[in-house]
Amino acid sequence: MRFISGTIGVIIGFLLIRYTFQLTQWFGKVDWAEKYLGSGLAGTYSMYRLLGMLFIVLSLLYMFGLFGFILGPLAPLFGGAR
Repeated sequence: MRFISGTIGVIIGFLLIRYTFQLTQWFGKVDWAEKYLGSGLAGTYSMYRLLGMLFIVLSLLYMFGLFGFILGPLAPLFGGAR
């Protein structure tokens, strides 16, 4: 099940990167991204691409069982691993 979920996440991330222009046409520009990631429409495009890369990386970590290894040191901050 982990591999199926991870593969779906990688595909979603790839689609976010691949269809950045179409997403921007559908949903318009994101003011926050324009302010902090670049001017014009470059900020919105960058946001979708960064989100796609984040999807891919987190999906691969989950797929190969490394998600807990990465987030393990943060567990005490959120009340886990006492």
